Amino acid sequence: MLADHKNIIETHRQHGQNSVRRLQAPLREEYEKDPNAAWIIDSARASSDQVNPNYPVHGHVVFGTGVPASQAISAHKAVGGESDFPCPGEALAAAIASCLDISTRMVANLLGIKLLHLEVTVDLGIDVRGTLMMDRTVPVGFQQVDIAYNLKAANDVTEEQLQTLMTAAERSCVILETVKNPPRISVQRNAYFK
Repeated sequence: MLADHKNIIETHRQHGQNSVRRLQAPLREEYEKDPNAAWIIDSARASSDQVNPNYPVHGHVVFGTGVPASQAISAHKAVGGESDFPCPGEALAAAIASCLDISTRMVANLLGIKLLHLEVTVDLGIDVRGTLMMDRTVPVGFQQVDIAYNLKAANDVTEEQLQTLMTAAERSCVILETVKNPPRISVQRNAYFK
């Protein structure tokens, strides 16, 4: 899969498709004319198509609809799972890390900053007694999000420019902003019986 990723990147580079400003220009024009066109839906689906629904600690999730990717998932060993595949918390950490990574790359491109190194690490902390329903005073969700944001730019970039880059990247990171300011959530329940 890494080889495919490198091929896609090389193809984009050869065709001059690495300018974020150029790639976004027609989109910005369209969204200016029709703000409704800017509304998108990202999706994921977990189902029992791949893993029997009666097996309690494993599942399967499909990310996206256009070019879907699938991943086996596992309950974390801290709640009785096997941790032999990524757990949902790791998927959330990956979502934050990957979004901040891509946001940084795009903003750096827009600002004309050449990056030499970029690494985003996300650690989510949770007291699992909440989800195990052992103590009602312990929240079920993650109580702590720690982000280590490391980047190195070319020598001609100032500290002020790097701070501007990081601030703009954090502000434009959809997943980070979603975690900071949770959206309205609706749950549709459908139960069927034989």
